[in-house]
Amino acid sequence: MLATQGLQAFYGDAQALFGIDFTLAPGEVVAVIGANGAGKSTFLKCLTGLVKAPRDAVRFRGEGIGGLPPGEIVRRGVGMVPEGRRLFPSLSVEENLLVGASARRPGPWNLRRIYQLFPVLQEKRRNPGTALSGGQQQMVAIGRALMANPEVLLCDELSLGLAPIVIQEIYRALPRLTQEGMTVVIVEQDVQTAQRVSQRLYCFQEGRVSLAAASTQVTREQVSRAYFGV
Repeated sequence: MLATQGLQAFYGDAQALFGIDFTLAPGEVVAVIGANGAGKSTFLKCLTGLVKAPRDAVRFRGEGIGGLPPGEIVRRGVGMVPEGRRLFPSLSVEENLLVGASARRPGPWNLRRIYQLFPVLQEKRRNPGTALSGGQQQMVAIGRALMANPEVLLCDELSLGLAPIVIQEIYRALPRLTQEGMTVVIVEQDVQTAQRVSQRLYCFQEGRVSLAAASTQVTREQVSRAYFGV
């Protein structure tokens, strides 16, 4: 469904990704792990057009989408929950959610479905989005992405800065997404969480893939070597 081949990325003269090969099959949950600065967020930004990439280095359903405008990539069916949530502070919870519907893609996700997935958001729908707790803001960010009815959902650091009990609540929603055929990529620093929720994982180290394997088959030692290079 989604693939990269030899993907390279640059910030000016500084190279951030070095030949990333990645594949994603329909219905999969794939995790991307790695230390800070490993290139995980840059990778997602290449998939969504926020960082330029050669057209054929990123392919969605067989078509090159590298370097397309982010809005066009969303309309084709790739949605993203960004690191740090990036909610609009001047908008209410419901207005933030409705921003996601601007892609006008057909599909099952609407306000009613989002409120079923995260009931607390219906209670707080008139509140400013940034006035919620960190976990609730993350729910808004996920809901906003779902409102675009993507085929592939990219999630960047869902658990960052959240309490363990909140992280569990966030990840409990994941099976409901995949049961309806959604394909998910999760960037996650918590290795145990990444292995638990995914079928396959990639580890990035200094802009390169240092490990690609089935999540249930990698050992702690393999992950440690791939993660830290020791």
